[in-house]
Amino acid sequence: MPVDFDHGPVVDDLTRRTAEFVRTVVMPEEERFGGVAARGGDAMRARLQQAAKDAGIFAPHVPALYGGHGLDMRGRAPVFEEAGYSLFGPLALNIAAPDEGNMHLLEVIATAGQKERYLRPLATGAMRSCFAMTEPAPGAGSDPTALTTRAVKDAGGWRIDGRKWFISGADGAGYAICMARTSGEPGQRGGATMFLVDAGNPGMKIVRHIETLDESLYGGHCEVLFDGCMVAHEAVLGEVDKGFDYAQVRLGPARTTHCMRWLGIARRAQDIAVARAADRRLFGSRLAELGMAQAMIADNEIDIAASRGLIMQACWELDQGRSGAQSTAIAKTFTAEAVWRVVDRSLQICGSLGISGDVLLSRFLREVRPFRIYDGPSETHRWAIARRVVRRHHDSRPDAP
Repeated sequence: MPVDFDHGPVVDDLTRRTAEFVRTVVMPEEERFGGVAARGGDAMRARLQQAAKDAGIFAPHVPALYGGHGLDMRGRAPVFEEAGYSLFGPLALNIAAPDEGNMHLLEVIATAGQKERYLRPLATGAMRSCFAMTEPAPGAGSDPTALTTRAVKDAGGWRIDGRKWFISGADGAGYAICMARTSGEPGQRGGATMFLVDAGNPGMKIVRHIETLDESLYGGHCEVLFDGCMVAHEAVLGEVDKGFDYAQVRLGPARTTHCMRWLGIARRAQDIAVARAADRRLFGSRLAELGMAQAMIADNEIDIAASRGLIMQACWELDQGRSGAQSTAIAKTFTAEAVWRVVDRSLQICGSLGISGDVLLSRFLREVRPFRIYDGPSETHRWAIARRVVRRHHDSRPDAP
Protein backbone atom coordinates (compact mmCIF):
# COMPACT_ATOMS: atom_id res chain seq x y z
CA MET A 1 0.00 0.00 0.00
CA PRO A 2 1.57 3.36 -1.04
CA VAL A 3 2.12 6.21 1.40
CA ASP A 4 -0.27 9.07 0.61
CA PHE A 5 1.40 12.50 0.86
CA ASP A 6 -1.81 14.42 0.04
CA HIS A 7 -3.03 15.92 3.32
CA GLY A 8 -6.27 17.32 1.95
CA PRO A 9 -7.80 20.81 2.18
CA VAL A 10 -8.59 20.73 5.92
CA VAL A 11 -5.01 19.97 6.95
CA ASP A 12 -3.59 22.31 4.30
CA ASP A 13 -5.73 25.16 5.64
CA LEU A 14 -4.78 24.44 9.25
CA THR A 15 -1.12 24.30 8.25
CA ARG A 16 -1.34 27.66 6.49
CA ARG A 17 -3.10 29.32 9.41
CA THR A 18 -0.59 27.85 11.88
CA ALA A 19 2.31 29.21 9.84
CA GLU A 20 0.77 32.69 9.79
CA PHE A 21 -0.02 32.58 13.51
CA VAL A 22 3.51 31.51 14.45
CA ARG A 23 5.10 34.30 12.45
CA THR A 24 2.79 37.09 13.56
CA VAL A 25 1.92 36.16 17.16
CA VAL A 26 4.43 33.64 18.53
CA MET A 27 7.77 34.76 17.11
CA PRO A 28 7.57 38.25 18.65
CA GLU A 29 7.17 36.59 22.08
CA GLU A 30 10.06 34.25 21.33
CA GLU A 31 12.26 37.20 20.38
CA ARG A 32 11.15 39.13 23.46
CA PHE A 33 12.22 36.36 25.84
CA GLY A 34 15.16 35.02 23.85
CA GLY A 35 13.59 31.59 23.43
CA VAL A 36 13.74 30.89 27.19
CA ALA A 37 10.28 29.84 28.39
CA ALA A 38 10.84 30.57 32.06
CA ARG A 39 11.35 34.26 31.30
CA GLY A 40 7.81 34.53 29.98
CA GLY A 41 6.18 32.66 32.83
CA ASP A 42 2.64 31.36 32.96
CA ALA A 43 1.26 34.67 31.73
CA MET A 44 3.00 34.13 28.40
CA ARG A 45 1.73 30.55 28.13
CA ALA A 46 -1.85 31.63 28.86
CA ARG A 47 -1.60 34.54 26.42
CA LEU A 48 -0.27 32.42 23.56
CA GLN A 49 -2.70 29.55 24.12
CA GLN A 50 -5.70 31.87 24.22
CA ALA A 51 -4.50 33.47 20.99
CA ALA A 52 -4.24 30.02 19.40
CA LYS A 53 -7.78 29.21 20.53
CA ASP A 54 -9.02 32.48 19.08
CA ALA A 55 -7.26 31.63 15.81
CA GLY A 56 -8.93 28.20 15.72
CA ILE A 57 -5.67 26.24 15.63
CA PHE A 58 -5.40 25.05 19.24
CA ALA A 59 -4.85 21.35 20.06
CA PRO A 60 -4.81 19.97 16.49
CA HIS A 61 -4.00 16.47 17.76
CA VAL A 62 -6.78 15.76 20.27
CA PRO A 63 -10.33 14.63 19.40
CA ALA A 64 -13.09 17.19 18.93
CA LEU A 65 -14.61 15.82 22.15
CA TYR A 66 -11.83 17.63 24.01
CA GLY A 67 -11.77 20.74 21.86
CA GLY A 68 -9.21 19.67 19.26
CA HIS A 69 -9.09 18.92 15.54
CA GLY A 70 -8.52 15.14 15.78
CA LEU A 71 -5.72 14.94 13.21
CA ASP A 72 -4.07 11.59 12.57
CA MET A 73 -0.28 11.31 12.60
CA ARG A 74 0.08 12.22 8.92
CA GLY A 75 -2.14 15.24 9.39
CA ARG A 76 -0.13 16.37 12.39
CA ALA A 77 3.18 16.33 10.53
CA PRO A 78 2.87 19.59 8.54
CA VAL A 79 0.98 21.40 11.30
CA PHE A 80 3.49 20.45 14.00
CA GLU A 81 6.35 21.39 11.68
CA GLU A 82 4.89 24.87 11.18
CA ALA A 83 4.31 25.22 14.92
CA GLY A 84 7.92 24.17 15.50
CA TYR A 85 9.17 27.05 13.34
CA SER A 86 9.30 28.90 16.68
CA LEU A 87 10.54 27.45 19.98
CA PHE A 88 7.30 28.69 21.58
CA GLY A 89 4.98 27.51 18.79
CA PRO A 90 4.31 24.04 20.24
CA LEU A 91 3.54 25.59 23.63
CA ALA A 92 1.04 27.96 22.03
CA LEU A 93 -0.81 25.14 20.23
CA ASN A 94 -0.60 22.83 23.30
CA ILE A 95 1.43 20.27 21.36
CA ALA A 96 4.66 20.58 23.35
CA ALA A 97 6.34 17.72 25.17
CA PRO A 98 5.60 16.11 27.55
CA ASP A 99 1.92 17.07 27.47
CA GLU A 100 1.34 16.06 23.85
CA GLY A 101 2.62 12.53 24.46
CA ASN A 102 0.67 12.25 27.71
CA MET A 103 -2.54 13.24 25.93
CA HIS A 104 -2.06 10.43 23.45
CA LEU A 105 -1.33 7.94 26.24
CA LEU A 106 -4.39 8.96 28.27
CA GLU A 107 -6.65 8.85 25.23
CA VAL A 108 -5.65 5.24 24.54
CA ILE A 109 -5.36 3.81 28.06
CA ALA A 110 -7.23 5.90 30.65
CA THR A 111 -10.67 5.05 32.01
CA ALA A 112 -13.59 7.35 31.28
CA GLY A 113 -13.26 8.89 34.73
CA GLN A 114 -9.52 9.40 34.35
CA LYS A 115 -10.04 11.06 30.99
CA GLU A 116 -12.39 13.61 32.50
CA ARG A 117 -10.10 14.27 35.46
CA TYR A 118 -6.74 14.27 33.68
CA LEU A 119 -7.08 14.34 29.89
CA ARG A 120 -9.71 17.05 29.50
CA PRO A 121 -7.91 19.78 31.51
CA LEU A 122 -4.64 18.83 29.81
CA ALA A 123 -6.19 19.04 26.34
CA THR A 124 -7.79 22.42 27.04
CA GLY A 125 -4.60 23.91 28.47
CA ALA A 126 -6.07 24.32 31.95
CA MET A 127 -3.37 22.05 33.34
CA ARG A 128 0.12 20.75 32.50
CA SER A 129 1.61 17.34 33.24
CA CYS A 130 4.86 15.41 33.36
CA PHE A 131 5.97 11.84 32.70
CA ALA A 132 8.17 10.45 35.48
CA MET A 133 10.14 7.47 34.25
CA THR A 134 13.83 8.44 34.00
CA GLU A 135 15.96 7.86 37.11
CA PRO A 136 19.52 8.66 38.18
CA ALA A 137 22.05 5.91 37.41
CA PRO A 138 21.88 2.99 37.87
CA GLY A 139 18.13 3.38 37.41
CA ALA A 140 15.96 3.60 34.31
CA GLY A 141 17.31 5.67 31.44
CA SER A 142 18.16 4.39 27.98
CA ASP A 143 17.33 0.97 29.44
CA PRO A 144 13.88 1.34 31.02
CA THR A 145 14.03 -2.17 32.48
CA ALA A 146 16.56 -0.82 35.01
CA LEU A 147 13.58 0.80 36.76
CA THR A 148 14.16 0.96 40.54
CA THR A 149 11.24 3.06 41.80
CA ARG A 150 8.91 0.75 43.73
CA ALA A 151 5.17 0.74 44.32
CA VAL A 152 3.81 -1.54 47.03
CA LYS A 153 0.13 -2.29 47.41
CA ASP A 154 -1.61 -1.89 50.74
CA ALA A 155 -5.21 -1.72 51.96
CA GLY A 156 -5.63 1.95 51.08
CA GLY A 157 -3.94 1.93 47.69
CA TRP A 158 -0.27 2.04 46.71
CA ARG A 159 2.90 3.46 48.27
CA ILE A 160 5.49 4.76 45.78
CA ASP A 161 9.16 5.22 46.72
CA GLY A 162 11.96 6.25 44.40
CA ARG A 163 13.93 9.09 42.87
CA LYS A 164 13.34 10.41 39.35
CA TRP A 165 15.38 12.88 37.41
CA PHE A 166 15.22 14.81 34.16
CA ILE A 167 11.45 14.93 34.51
CA SER A 168 10.49 17.49 31.88
CA GLY A 169 7.82 20.03 32.76
CA ALA A 170 7.57 18.87 36.39
CA ASP A 171 7.61 22.35 37.91
CA GLY A 172 4.02 23.56 37.87
CA ALA A 173 2.56 20.33 36.49
CA GLY A 174 -0.89 19.44 37.77
CA TYR A 175 0.03 15.77 37.95
CA ALA A 176 2.68 13.22 37.08
CA ILE A 177 2.37 9.91 35.29
CA CYS A 178 4.85 7.93 37.38
CA MET A 179 6.36 4.63 36.29
CA ALA A 180 7.11 2.34 39.23
CA ARG A 181 8.06 -1.30 39.59
CA THR A 182 5.28 -3.44 41.06
CA SER A 183 6.94 -6.81 40.51
CA GLY A 184 10.29 -8.26 39.49
CA GLU A 185 13.73 -6.78 39.91
CA PRO A 186 15.69 -4.07 38.06
CA GLY A 187 16.90 -5.44 34.76
CA GLN A 188 13.91 -7.73 34.30
CA ARG A 189 11.41 -7.05 31.54
CA GLY A 190 7.88 -6.40 32.70
CA GLY A 191 6.68 -5.63 36.19
CA ALA A 192 6.14 -1.86 35.79
CA THR A 193 2.93 0.06 36.43
CA MET A 194 1.87 3.62 35.62
CA PHE A 195 0.35 5.77 38.35
CA LEU A 196 -1.41 9.13 38.19
CA VAL A 197 -0.03 11.28 41.03
CA ASP A 198 -1.64 14.64 41.70
CA ALA A 199 0.46 17.72 42.39
CA GLY A 200 0.33 18.57 46.06
CA ASN A 201 0.69 14.94 47.12
CA PRO A 202 2.98 15.27 50.19
CA GLY A 203 4.92 12.20 49.08
CA MET A 204 6.00 13.80 45.76
CA LYS A 205 8.55 16.61 46.00
CA ILE A 206 10.56 18.54 43.41
CA VAL A 207 14.15 18.40 44.65
CA ARG A 208 15.72 20.78 42.16
CA HIS A 209 15.81 22.14 38.63
CA ILE A 210 18.60 20.54 36.63
CA GLU A 211 20.67 23.06 34.71
CA THR A 212 20.69 22.03 31.03
CA LEU A 213 21.70 23.24 27.58
CA ASP A 214 18.08 23.72 26.55
CA GLU A 215 15.79 26.26 28.20
CA SER A 216 12.79 26.52 25.91
CA LEU A 217 10.77 23.73 27.53
CA TYR A 218 8.15 25.05 29.91
CA GLY A 219 8.57 23.76 33.46
CA GLY A 220 12.23 22.81 33.01
CA HIS A 221 13.84 19.44 33.75
CA CYS A 222 13.56 18.45 37.40
CA GLU A 223 14.72 15.90 39.93
CA VAL A 224 11.65 14.52 41.73
CA LEU A 225 11.49 12.44 44.90
CA PHE A 226 8.71 9.99 45.67
CA ASP A 227 8.97 9.29 49.39
CA GLY A 228 6.11 7.33 50.93
CA CYS A 229 3.87 8.71 48.19
CA MET A 230 0.40 7.27 48.79
CA VAL A 231 -2.11 7.03 45.94
CA ALA A 232 -5.50 5.35 45.69
CA HIS A 233 -6.17 2.17 43.73
CA GLU A 234 -7.94 4.37 41.15
CA ALA A 235 -4.61 6.07 40.43
CA VAL A 236 -3.41 3.06 38.43
CA LEU A 237 -3.31 3.95 34.73
CA GLY A 238 -4.20 0.85 32.73
CA GLU A 239 -3.40 -2.53 34.23
CA VAL A 240 -0.88 -3.42 36.91
CA ASP A 241 2.46 -4.71 35.55
CA LYS A 242 1.67 -3.49 32.00
CA GLY A 243 3.55 -0.18 32.25
CA PHE A 244 6.36 -1.06 29.84
CA ASP A 245 3.81 -2.06 27.22
CA TYR A 246 1.95 1.22 27.68
CA ALA A 247 5.18 3.17 27.41
CA GLN A 248 5.49 1.94 23.83
CA VAL A 249 2.02 3.34 23.10
CA ARG A 250 3.40 6.74 24.06
CA LEU A 251 7.02 6.61 22.91
CA GLY A 252 6.63 5.78 19.21
CA PRO A 253 4.25 8.64 18.39
CA ALA A 254 6.03 11.00 20.80
CA ARG A 255 9.39 10.40 19.12
CA THR A 256 7.81 11.15 15.77
CA THR A 257 6.09 14.33 16.88
CA HIS A 258 9.40 15.49 18.41
CA CYS A 259 10.87 15.10 14.92
CA MET A 260 8.07 17.16 13.38
CA ARG A 261 8.57 20.04 15.80
CA TRP A 262 12.37 20.15 15.54
CA LEU A 263 12.15 20.01 11.75
CA GLY A 264 10.41 23.37 11.99
CA ILE A 265 13.42 24.85 13.79
CA ALA A 266 15.74 23.37 11.14
CA ARG A 267 13.72 25.17 8.45
CA ARG A 268 13.86 28.39 10.46
CA ALA A 269 17.65 28.12 10.75
CA GLN A 270 17.96 27.47 7.02
CA ASP A 271 15.79 30.48 6.23
CA ILE A 272 17.96 32.72 8.41
CA ALA A 273 21.12 31.40 6.76
CA VAL A 274 19.81 31.77 3.20
CA ALA A 275 18.66 35.33 3.87
CA ARG A 276 22.10 36.17 5.23
CA ALA A 277 23.93 34.48 2.36
CA ALA A 278 21.79 36.28 -0.22
CA ASP A 279 22.63 39.72 1.21
CA ARG A 280 26.14 39.39 2.61
CA ARG A 281 28.89 40.52 0.21
CA LEU A 282 32.52 39.51 0.63
CA PHE A 283 35.48 38.67 -1.61
CA GLY A 284 33.81 40.55 -4.42
CA SER A 285 30.54 38.58 -4.54
CA ARG A 286 27.52 37.55 -2.51
CA LEU A 287 28.11 34.77 0.02
CA ALA A 288 25.40 32.72 -1.71
CA GLU A 289 27.51 32.68 -4.89
CA LEU A 290 30.46 30.98 -3.20
CA GLY A 291 30.68 27.22 -3.70
CA MET A 292 31.25 26.26 -0.07
CA ALA A 293 28.24 28.24 1.10
CA GLN A 294 26.14 26.73 -1.69
CA ALA A 295 27.17 23.24 -0.60
CA MET A 296 26.04 23.90 2.97
CA ILE A 297 22.72 25.35 1.79
CA ALA A 298 22.17 22.34 -0.46
CA ASP A 299 23.08 19.86 2.28
CA ASN A 300 20.59 21.60 4.59
CA GLU A 301 17.83 21.16 2.02
CA ILE A 302 18.72 17.49 1.60
CA ASP A 303 18.65 16.87 5.36
CA ILE A 304 15.31 18.65 5.73
CA ALA A 305 13.72 16.76 2.83
CA ALA A 306 15.06 13.38 3.96
CA SER A 307 13.85 13.97 7.52
CA ARG A 308 10.39 14.90 6.31
CA GLY A 309 10.19 11.74 4.21
CA LEU A 310 11.21 9.49 7.10
CA ILE A 311 8.73 11.22 9.39
CA MET A 312 5.91 10.64 6.92
CA GLN A 313 6.83 6.97 6.56
CA ALA A 314 6.67 6.54 10.33
CA CYS A 315 3.39 8.46 10.53
CA TRP A 316 1.82 6.30 7.84
CA GLU A 317 2.78 3.09 9.66
CA LEU A 318 1.41 4.39 12.96
CA ASP A 319 -1.83 5.45 11.27
CA GLN A 320 -2.12 1.94 9.81
CA GLY A 321 -2.05 0.52 13.32
CA ARG A 322 1.42 -0.95 12.95
CA SER A 323 3.93 -0.80 15.78
CA GLY A 324 6.21 1.56 13.86
CA ALA A 325 9.11 0.56 16.11
CA GLN A 326 11.64 0.41 13.30
CA SER A 327 10.40 3.37 11.28
CA THR A 328 10.08 5.67 14.32
CA ALA A 329 13.57 4.69 15.51
CA ILE A 330 15.01 5.42 12.06
CA ALA A 331 13.16 8.73 11.79
CA LYS A 332 14.18 9.81 15.27
CA THR A 333 17.85 8.93 14.84
CA PHE A 334 18.22 10.55 11.43
CA THR A 335 16.15 13.64 12.18
CA ALA A 336 17.84 14.38 15.51
CA GLU A 337 21.24 14.34 13.81
CA ALA A 338 20.05 16.09 10.64
CA VAL A 339 18.45 18.95 12.57
CA TRP A 340 21.72 19.47 14.43
CA ARG A 341 23.63 19.53 11.14
CA VAL A 342 21.24 22.06 9.62
CA VAL A 343 21.40 24.44 12.57
CA ASP A 344 25.18 24.05 12.84
CA ARG A 345 25.71 24.77 9.12
CA SER A 346 23.33 27.72 9.28
CA LEU A 347 25.26 29.21 12.16
CA GLN A 348 28.51 28.70 10.23
CA ILE A 349 27.10 30.48 7.18
CA CYS A 350 26.09 33.44 9.34
CA GLY A 351 29.52 33.65 10.98
CA SER A 352 29.78 36.13 13.84
CA LEU A 353 26.10 37.04 13.42
CA GLY A 354 25.17 33.41 14.05
CA ILE A 355 27.16 33.30 17.27
CA SER A 356 25.73 36.59 18.48
CA GLY A 357 22.45 37.11 20.23
CA ASP A 358 21.14 39.26 17.38
CA VAL A 359 19.60 36.14 15.85
CA LEU A 360 18.47 33.04 17.71
CA LEU A 361 20.73 30.52 15.95
CA SER A 362 22.95 30.00 18.99
CA ARG A 363 19.83 29.37 21.10
CA PHE A 364 18.57 26.91 18.48
CA LEU A 365 21.91 25.09 18.58
CA ARG A 366 21.65 24.64 22.35
CA GLU A 367 18.04 23.54 22.09
CA VAL A 368 18.46 20.89 19.38
CA ARG A 369 21.60 19.22 20.72
CA PRO A 370 19.84 17.33 23.55
CA PHE A 371 17.37 15.80 21.05
CA ARG A 372 20.09 13.28 20.15
CA ILE A 373 19.72 12.00 23.73
CA TYR A 374 16.06 12.62 24.59
CA ASP A 375 13.61 9.81 23.75
CA GLY A 376 16.51 7.40 23.42
CA PRO A 377 20.05 8.32 22.36
CA SER A 378 21.09 7.69 18.78
CA GLU A 379 23.35 4.84 19.88
CA THR A 380 20.47 2.97 21.56
CA HIS A 381 18.26 3.39 18.52
CA ARG A 382 21.02 2.17 16.19
CA TRP A 383 21.50 -0.89 18.38
CA ALA A 384 17.75 -1.63 18.25
CA ILE A 385 17.54 -0.96 14.50
CA ALA A 386 20.40 -3.36 13.80
CA ARG A 387 18.94 -6.07 16.04
CA ARG A 388 15.64 -5.94 14.16
CA VAL A 389 17.43 -6.17 10.81
CA VAL A 390 19.49 -9.18 11.91
CA ARG A 391 16.42 -10.83 13.45
CA ARG A 392 14.48 -10.34 10.21
CA HIS A 393 17.33 -11.91 8.26
CA HIS A 394 17.49 -14.83 10.68
CA ASP A 395 13.71 -15.39 10.60
CA SER A 396 13.68 -15.40 6.78
CA ARG A 397 16.14 -18.28 6.53
CA PRO A 398 14.45 -21.59 5.67
CA ASP A 399 16.67 -23.42 8.18
CA ALA A 400 15.97 -20.99 11.04
CA PRO A 401 15.02 -22.82 14.23
